[in-house]
Amino acid sequence: MKKFVIAIFICLFCGQSIANAEGDRTPLSWGFKRGHDGIQADAGSKLNQLLEKHQAIYRGQPDEKILYFTFDNGYENGYTVQVLDILKKHHVPATFFVTGHYLESAPDLVKRMVKEGHIIGNHSWKHLDYAHSPDEKIKEDLAQVKSKTIELTGQADMKYLRVPRGTFNDHVLGLTKQLGYQNVFWSVAYVDWLTNNQKGAQYAYNSIMKQIHPGAIILLHSVSKDNADALDKVITDLKKDGYQFKSLDEFK
Repeated sequence: MKKFVIAIFICLFCGQSIANAEGDRTPLSWGFKRGHDGIQADAGSKLNQLLEKHQAIYRGQPDEKILYFTFDNGYENGYTVQVLDILKKHHVPATFFVTGHYLESAPDLVKRMVKEGHIIGNHSWKHLDYAHSPDEKIKEDLAQVKSKTIELTGQADMKYLRVPRGTFNDHVLGLTKQLGYQNVFWSVAYVDWLTNNQKGAQYAYNSIMKQIHPGAIILLHSVSKDNADALDKVITDLKKDGYQFKSLDEFK
């Protein structure tokens, strides 16, 4: 069973064929077999084929020690300044996937992210379940985030999307691709978003490090005190192990 631990969401995709499922609206949730000992995480052939079809990504090259930090920011919990300070200290780029609530409640932090060279990605305005949302609602939801981001930062080129809740389908991936987005999933994550169940920096450190592999797209939530407290050591030790951190704009 350990070989098939799901990183964050239980995968609802249970062996259905997607090879000829053009525009299929069957709801899916992102899930994967965790990486370990430098071996890449793997979402399985069917999800891999679906993501490849829509040029969506969740991991990079298996033979290059390159990592990509991404943070989901649904609301501010007081730790993003610490995260940004550590990223700045180590000259590490990141992508912050923000919601409408975050843009409205923490505009100065969003401005700082862009000023310090980070990317703002779209995480939806209302954190809707896109797998069960009509197309027009999805378009409106995404457009609100892009418009507000431009207003705050001038960053007009919003091209990365992390679907809210990790729920999607073939149709959603196709629709959002047509809207100019590259869907970004992840290959390293753990249950870090429960603010009333933080377990300490060492727990966060161990949870991240045991899954690290070449090409990993790391998902962390900035509401987590554990993540903020562990991040400096995580970056320091990964650099010692020969890893480099790159922006999604440099993804390969």
